[in-house]
Amino acid sequence: MTVAIPLTISEALDALSSNPDARLIQGGTDMMVEINFNHLKPHNIIALRRIKELRTWTKNTDGSITIGAGVPYQEMETGELKQLVPALAEAARTVGSPQIRAAGTLGGNLGTCSPAGDGLPVLFAVDAVVHLQSNEVSRQLSIHDFMLGVKRNARNANEIITAVTIPVLNGWQGYTKVGVRNAMVISVASACLAVDKPTKSVRIALGAVGPTIIRCRDAESWLTQQFDLSTSTKIELDLAKEFGRRVALESKPIDDHRSTAEYRRHAVSVLAQRLITRAYPS
Repeated sequence: MTVAIPLTISEALDALSSNPDARLIQGGTDMMVEINFNHLKPHNIIALRRIKELRTWTKNTDGSITIGAGVPYQEMETGELKQLVPALAEAARTVGSPQIRAAGTLGGNLGTCSPAGDGLPVLFAVDAVVHLQSNEVSRQLSIHDFMLGVKRNARNANEIITAVTIPVLNGWQGYTKVGVRNAMVISVASACLAVDKPTKSVRIALGAVGPTIIRCRDAESWLTQQFDLSTSTKIELDLAKEFGRRVALESKPIDDHRSTAEYRRHAVSVLAQRLITRAYPS
């Protein structure tokens, strides 16, 4: 195995051009598991962790933020990022152990594109944009167009995921998940809910209950017709339960070694109900 360790995006793209079959690695929290279990045997690896351009984030003039693909989850848990995107901070705190959160990144989550990835429901809920770059051109893709299926995405072989842009919404947002234990666990089901008061919209995205992250647009539309998201402070229990039921109807879970489809469907119903109740508690 050969390992290239570029210090700039330009160097990384040159290395990728020379070795188009090379595997890109950011924190390695997904790939190293596959390698250690002999499920993956790459001949060429390009390690991106030392590229400083990927490990920064910025606030944009339009009110959004752009987070580099190499910013670790650890940095999202606290400070200004937590204040700007609280749901991302909540998702970051559920990612593995402190050691994993010090290495794992949104870029890695996007590269792997597992439906159980903790950061992805947040990106879908807030309509994030993924930045991709090759030697020839840079482009931006909506997260909804980027994830194509289980561990499949729209990144071309000559491209590197460089960043993700996240709109900063004005309203409550949160993330929660269910696993087989309370910590250091892959999601059995997860959900992110985000309210944007200026547009009177609610967004809810589900993880681990379909081949991609699922935005529950029918349930969102129904709730906006039943409930004033910009002025109300409390949601009635019956309305919250019905919202959860409608969210569950849009899920597409399967039976696997971690859970049954029936349980996953029930779980996202409860998670959706809890999130909207947390958003409008009194």
